[in-house]
Amino acid sequence: MAESLAGVPTPRAAADSPFGKAKGMVFPRTVLVGHGVIEEIATTCRQFDFPTRGAVITGPLTAELAGNRASEILNSDGFRVSTIVAHEATVAEVDRVAGEVRSAEARFLVGAGGGSKIDITKVVAARLRIPFLSLPTSAAHDGISSPRASLHGAESVTSLAAAVPIGVIADTAVLVQAPFRLLASGCADVISNVTAILDWRLAVRLRSEEYSSTAATLSEYAAQEVIDHASSIKSNLEESVWIAIRPILVAGISMSVAGSSRPCSGSEHLFSHALDRTAEHPSLHGEQCGVGAVMMMYLHGGDWRRLKNALVTIGAPTTARELGVTKEEVVRALVMAQSIRPDRYTILGDGGLPRDAAERLASVTGVID
Repeated sequence: MAESLAGVPTPRAAADSPFGKAKGMVFPRTVLVGHGVIEEIATTCRQFDFPTRGAVITGPLTAELAGNRASEILNSDGFRVSTIVAHEATVAEVDRVAGEVRSAEARFLVGAGGGSKIDITKVVAARLRIPFLSLPTSAAHDGISSPRASLHGAESVTSLAAAVPIGVIADTAVLVQAPFRLLASGCADVISNVTAILDWRLAVRLRSEEYSSTAATLSEYAAQEVIDHASSIKSNLEESVWIAIRPILVAGISMSVAGSSRPCSGSEHLFSHALDRTAEHPSLHGEQCGVGAVMMMYLHGGDWRRLKNALVTIGAPTTARELGVTKEEVVRALVMAQSIRPDRYTILGDGGLPRDAAERLASVTGVID
């Protein structure tokens, strides 16, 4: 049975912001969540009046989970769909996949996979100006429904604007098969919205930055839902996927409302991006953001222990050791964080943290011994 996002705060026009002009907003028009909803993919494509030709972009492993089945359903229903197997989310891979999409003369796309495959699909869809459906096979972060994509470079990860999915089909029977660590990471990513919103409001007060109360409300709602239901999110339990996927989707939508990543990305994300550069073996994005949020909440003077307890309850990392990184890598990431995106004002200020302050912060919050 599918379920909509009923009960979620309803987005209003961006004109609710007293800090700037209204912006156009694009949202997924259909969100299906439930056991077996992948079977409704052809019906959904017909509801959107998609052209006959399309392409399913998937990965070597996720093809077996959902990509091949999606192509099979669509082709048996009269569509002419190609299956394109994508690999790491890089600019070069986006170029290659876009070339295959053009060769197949596809006029719509389905991104069937984890975050990287959906990110590739988002960027290709934006470049070719064709619609796409998001068919996640895991929920490691809030990118399932967001207008942002992350592409890996030689030494860094670049976040860029991309297409918003016209629809999301989140099959809980598929998602529960993914390693639980991925779902826990997605929950940690959403929990970190708490500090992102505090940073955003700080930027409003000190830098007169544009602000959307609706986007902030959606982001905070998503984080609170995960925190409130942390004890119910467990491995190998499809009900846990039901509980977690809804706020993960709402978090992504909040970025569409804001017209930027501000509702879900602040100092905790800067720490995560910095750790990607300083660590020899970085952890999952959501996991790093969760740990970053604990430390940034301390800087904000908030209840950082509450965030840490929620992460522990879910089974997400809260220490450098659990992330698989060293103390030195964490400290260097804290010192570097502000320089990752100097235009984004956060609790880290203009100059960032000096090394001694970074060491104290990581120590007092228990991130390092």
